[in-house]
This record gives sequence, structure tokens and C-alpha cells, in this order.
Amino acid sequence: MSRRVVVIGGGPAGLMAAGKAAERGLIVDVLEKNNNLCRKLKITGKGRCNITNIADIQGLIENIPGNGNFLYSSFYTFSNTDIIDFFEELGLKTKVERGGRVFPASDNAEDVADVLIRYAKKNNVKIHLNSPVKEIKASNGRVRSVILSDGKEFQCDSAILSTGGMSYPGTGSTGDGYMIAQKLGHTIIEPKPSLVPLETEEHWVKELQGLSLKNISITLLDKKGKKIYSDFGEMLFTHFGVSGPVILSASRHVSMSSDKGCKLLIDLKPALTREKLYQRVCRDFEKYSRKIYKNSLDDLLPKKLIPVVCMLSQIPLEKPVNQITREERMRLVGIIKQLELNIKGTRPIREAIITAGGVSVDEINPQTMESKLVKGLFFAGEIIDVDGYTGGFNLTIAFSTGYNAGLHC
Repeated sequence: MSRRVVVIGGGPAGLMAAGKAAERGLIVDVLEKNNNLCRKLKITGKGRCNITNIADIQGLIENIPGNGNFLYSSFYTFSNTDIIDFFEELGLKTKVERGGRVFPASDNAEDVADVLIRYAKKNNVKIHLNSPVKEIKASNGRVRSVILSDGKEFQCDSAILSTGGMSYPGTGSTGDGYMIAQKLGHTIIEPKPSLVPLETEEHWVKELQGLSLKNISITLLDKKGKKIYSDFGEMLFTHFGVSGPVILSASRHVSMSSDKGCKLLIDLKPALTREKLYQRVCRDFEKYSRKIYKNSLDDLLPKKLIPVVCMLSQIPLEKPVNQITREERMRLVGIIKQLELNIKGTRPIREAIITAGGVSVDEINPQTMESKLVKGLFFAGEIIDVDGYTGGFNLTIAFSTGYNAGLHC
């Protein structure tokens, strides 16, 4: 008689696991508490869905600051190229964008979800919607059954927990899986927000709300002034602080920093040395020598940013350009090369794209995704204490660990 597997959570990791297990001839039930599948996946990447990244395996690991080494085995079992092939073979064309990010050619996350659902159904996976799980029953160190909140019981030989983290609770990831795992003896590393906007002490950011900056570089310092992260790319000002790709990746380090009081330094012109930027400022000032200071920076900075930079430079707004001293010019260069923000902290976990923390990797076999504590219990996706930067790395984790769990359950 075929072995039975119950997959708890119908997101990308769960559906990949379910499809793979069923492909092997197992009888598979997916229990999803929402009234539809892949709810979070459908809004990921602003609804475009960054499926994976074309970095080599080492590059993938380097972009997963949260226990990346745990994933070597999963990535070698089902790599990013395998993920691309998987979707292409099921009819989803993909494309590669800046930074090696892979998207569906259609730019539509719904298409990615449809492929996963089709893959599961094609292999006769039975999907149960509106089916919240209460607990996994185990005896003599082995999984026996899964019990729903309404008391209905699913007998099984294996159970795969793929319930996600605690970010975007509106999509169903409310941390239920942590409690289920904890009941079975697993350690939960405190869930914290990752890939989340940052709040700043400075109020002037409100004046810049909606301003997007491209090709800037950032450096994040801890309280003692030690560099804890740096990046190059795109960011965005918001009414409470900063967001955008480089900020989201930096946010993990703010979450994990034991002391509050991180500083964010933004280099608005990373391609220019201070000396070159000084020469550029002098050229612009020569060009606009008949203007006043506040009207002389249009060639150098986005319009919205000029009043803030003027204020921070402490050069009188109405001062004629031809009277601005060398010292004042150097001060302006200093601000453009190092716009400083004091970070109050991250936005709440419900606004985070990803959860850092989760089921401790020390208690999971990295070769198989099986629990080291309970036979027949497997984990996949964000519920595990692994998390990556922005750029397709977190979905790579979901697909690879899901496939690995489905292969070994």
C-alpha cells in the first residue's frame, strides 16, 4: 500500500514538496487554511514574482545571511537552474533581469502560482482549502497523523510543515507552524522581521516621501561605528524612513543588531571620488554663477532632494553662488557623499517580506529536511530559520527545500 504524506501549507514550498512526493507515487494531501493557494506568492515581487537568481551555488549561499550553509545540500539537489527548467518545462517562460534576478516573462506572479498548482494536481495531489491544522500527532518518536482545528484527522506516514513565517499575516502566515513544531519538541529561534523598511529618527525624510534613488551605495554602521553591511543599487524614501531593495537587504542586520542606534550612510554619487565630485560642483557653480545657492543644484541632484541637502549643508539658501567658499563647497560634497540617517529600528514584522528565525536548523537534517527529533516530520520554506537578501533568494530556498522534503518524505 502507498505511503501517505500530509503537507501543511499550500505555498511555494508546500506545493513543490507535494508535487514531488506525489510524483514518486505517494498519496499526498495538502492542507491549506486559506480559501486559496499561494496567497503570499501572488503578491511577491510587487506581483511580478522573482522566482530565483542565476548566481552560482556559492553566490546563492553568500546572499543568504541566515544559515546559508545549511542549504548546500538542498541547492545541489534542486538548484536554481533546476528551478528555471522546472517552470520552463511546465510552459512558463522566464527572463533574467539586473542582478541575475529571474522573473516570469509575463511579469505575472499568478502564472507562477498556476504552474505549481497544476504540477500538484497533475500528480493527483488532493488539496483541502479552509483546513487550518491544530497539531501533528506523534508517538514513539514518529509522526502518526495530522489533526485539523475542527477535529478531523488525517492518518499519515510523513508530514511536511511548510506554513511560512510571520510576515504578511494577511496572507495566512501567522506563525501557526512554529507552535506545531514546538509541541513536538523543536526549538524556535525568535522570529524577527527581515526584508522590511526602516524607520529613521530624522523627520525631514517625510519631505522626500516617494523619491526613488538609483545607483546609490549605502553603508550600515552599528552603534560603535563598525560597518555591518554595504550595498549598491536602488532605494526609496517613505513617510517614516527608507525602503527599496538595498534597504530591505540591510534591514536584516538592523533586526539582528543587539543594540539599537544603527547609522545609515548614503553615497548619492558613488561613481565619483570626493575630489571628482568637488570638481563637478565647481563646474556647476561656474555655470550657475549668477544664481543663488538653492537654484544651482538642478544638474546634480533630484529636485525633491535639493531643499534637504541645502538645509544640511548649512549654506544660506539665498547666498549667491559666486560667493560660496571652498569650505562650504567641501561641506556640500561631504553631504552628497555621506548623507547620514539615524535608524530607529525596523517596521513591524507584519510588514516584512520575510521572517528571520524559525525552526532551528540544528534539529533538521540538511540532506533530507527531516526532523532529527521526530521520524517522518519534514520542514520546507520560510518556517525554517533561514533567510536571504532580496533578489530571488528566498523563493529559491522555498523551492529547493520543498523539492528536497518531497524527495525524501
